[in-house]
Amino acid sequence: MSVTAEKQAGATAIRPFHVDIPEEALTDLRRRIAATQWPERETVPDQSQGVPLAAMQELARHWATDYDWRACEARLNALPQFTTEIDGLEIHFIHVRSEHENALPIVVNHGWPGSVIEQLKIIDRLAAPTAHGGSAADAFHVVVPSMPGYGFSGKPTSTGWGPEHMARAWTELMQRLGYTRYVAQGGDWGAFVVDQMGLQAPEGLLAVHTNMPATVPADVNAAALAGQPPPTGLSAEEQRAYEQLIRTFGQVEYARYMAARPQTLYGIADSPVGLAAWLLDHNDADGQPAAAVVAALDRHTSTAGELTRDEVLDNITLYWLTNTGVSASRLYWEYRGGFFDAKGVTIPVAVTVFPGEQYEAPRSWTERAYPNLIHYSRVDRGGHFAAWEQPQLFAEELRAAFRSVR
Repeated sequence: MSVTAEKQAGATAIRPFHVDIPEEALTDLRRRIAATQWPERETVPDQSQGVPLAAMQELARHWATDYDWRACEARLNALPQFTTEIDGLEIHFIHVRSEHENALPIVVNHGWPGSVIEQLKIIDRLAAPTAHGGSAADAFHVVVPSMPGYGFSGKPTSTGWGPEHMARAWTELMQRLGYTRYVAQGGDWGAFVVDQMGLQAPEGLLAVHTNMPATVPADVNAAALAGQPPPTGLSAEEQRAYEQLIRTFGQVEYARYMAARPQTLYGIADSPVGLAAWLLDHNDADGQPAAAVVAALDRHTSTAGELTRDEVLDNITLYWLTNTGVSASRLYWEYRGGFFDAKGVTIPVAVTVFPGEQYEAPRSWTERAYPNLIHYSRVDRGGHFAAWEQPQLFAEELRAAFRSVR
């Protein structure tokens, strides 16, 4: 083999990955939490000034004294994890092959402030459906990559790693794994990625599923962004969606800041408590998307799959240990497109509308935005982090969504 061929083979190699955080890093984390310089208490009785001092102090106390990262590490290491280099960047991913014949490959995308930890509870439900009340005919081979700049993936050292580039990278990843036909799923930033995959329409991509669909008509989107009255002629369902958009666009200061000045967020790289507060605060005043996460801070155990305090800390701790608070934020700076406006995807698309999402996409808008709509479902529970907080329902939706393309 020539030197060039060896280099090419090395660049495309798939290598096993094992999480092994040094104990010194965990000791330093606890030390930094204990040394937090706290501000004074907020001057209002509600959350209008941000995450309340008492809530953060209680979370910090538990994080520093009782929380066990090693339990999360063991859950990750119980799954097959790998890395591979794509376009010069090391990409980390979980890859669980189903034991069921004719399983359908699926690449599942997380978002911000998430990670592969958001998807851990759906992996076995997808790969081994018969163990969770499903049929072997609905099985998936599951691939869950960490976005560039997130988790154990590499951090881009130059610009250009937006959703469009990630879409191309996941196509390369699925091809590298030997999958000639597959589907894709995404929520939050992952929804942007699967929309881009749909626009690029690579050979082998059968369909995409999104739980944060981009369906808003151009005139409605323009009015909502400007805070103007809605266009005339909206149905009751469309009017409600418009009001939800107005609410959402009025509470995304965190997103605007990351889109404008991500490098200035040095505090979330230096203070664990600063990082936790930043990841918890979406300014939604008990609405979604953060309501389920904030509610979980008071839930210590769960038998029905709801989020717990330690699961929230698993995700925050992953950000801390990988020092990805700032690198993950740069995704907002990279993206220059619209958020919920229709993108023009024409390949088969499946949509699940969760009641706690940023807005509940009406079927009328969804059918126009995705003319090749193969599945539309409105469910009665779950929100922005649906795979994390409603894993069984989420897995059932994915099984139903892709039956027609198997």
